Formats: sequence, structure tokens, C-alpha cells
Amino acid sequence: MRLHVADHPLITHKLTVLRDKSTPSPVFRQLTEELVTLLAYEATRNVQVESVEIETPVTATTGVRISEPRPLVVPILRAGLGMLEGMVKLLPTAEVGFLGMLRNEETLEPATYAERLPDDLSDRQCFVLDPMLATGGSLGAAVEFLFARGAQDVTAICLLGAPEGVASMKRKVGDRDVTLVLGALDERLTDKGYIFPGLGDAGDRLYGTV
Repeated sequence: MRLHVADHPLITHKLTVLRDKSTPSPVFRQLTEELVTLLAYEATRNVQVESVEIETPVTATTGVRISEPRPLVVPILRAGLGMLEGMVKLLPTAEVGFLGMLRNEETLEPATYAERLPDDLSDRQCFVLDPMLATGGSLGAAVEFLFARGAQDVTAICLLGAPEGVASMKRKVGDRDVTLVLGALDERLTDKGYIFPGLGDAGDRLYGTV
């Protein structure tokens, strides 16, 4: 598994505002969209392309375009939905699927309660959106789900991650083609499985349910 922690002042600035508990939901949503677009730029660095011949106003030349089959963007419900717009803004031709993952707050184990994905993901590049990589349970289960459907490689994009979650992902994915892109790697998890210092519950803050 490859790990990329973004190192850019704009990303750090936006994360600082997201972390602030006084940031209202509308601002939180807008900044999340902007932040994901910045992270998506890093995450799509190795997106598959194919050569194409075009005519410029001056001459014929060769360029590239996103190749078929199209990439698949998979937000993990519910909080991952808040990241979707920022991702498809950069990759508008991508197909979108959905995975509903729920974490048991006592056992911290994930369960899949909904999915809307193609039956066959053979040769597909998949981009999974999940704001918080805490224990790694939900994200790890989502990645396993995609590979079981035949995905070729998976890139996960998270606003924040904890060292425990990164270690868990490394154990789960082994030598499979997985890239993890984080806005920041925080200090640790609390005894309740939350990222510290973190930004709280991303879903609650996105949708104003705190």
C-alpha cells in the first residue's frame, strides 16, 4: 500500500478551519468540497489514460484522454457524500457508485447495509471517499468489497487519518494495488476510536446534526 500525506499550505489552511468547532455546517461543506478537489489532484496522478489524435487551430497533435472503462468514484455513506462533489468536479467523466458502511460504536466493527455498484469491476480504477480513517474498519471493508468485485486498483481519499488506521489498512490490503491519500495524519485514536485532535464527527458536522 502506498501512503501519500498531502503537504500544501492551502490544504493545511482549509483543514484548520474544518477542525474549528465553531465552523458552521454550510462553511464546513464548502471547505470539504474544496479540500477534496485538492486531494483528488494528488489521488488521480496515476489515472489511466489513452492516446488520442486531435486538431488544434494550428496543427494535428497527439494528446491523452481518460481511458475506458471509466474510473469509479465510491463515497462511503453517509459522510462520504459530502466529498463527492469535490471529486467529480475534477473527474466529471467518472461513474459513481455507493457503499453504505456502519460502524458499531461498541465493537468498532463495520457492517455493509447498502451498495449500489456495478456487478463486475474488472479492470476498473476505483476511488473511495471517506472523510475519517480512524480504526480502518469501514474503509478496509469497503476496499475488500471492491476487490471482491474485480477492481484493478483502489485509491482511498480521506480528510484525516490516524496512525492506527493506516497500520490497519496496511495489514488488510497486503500487497494489493492500494493508494491512501490523506489531508493530514493526526496523532492517535482516543479510547472511543475517534481521531485526536481530529475534527469531530464529519457526518454530523457536514449535515448539521450535532
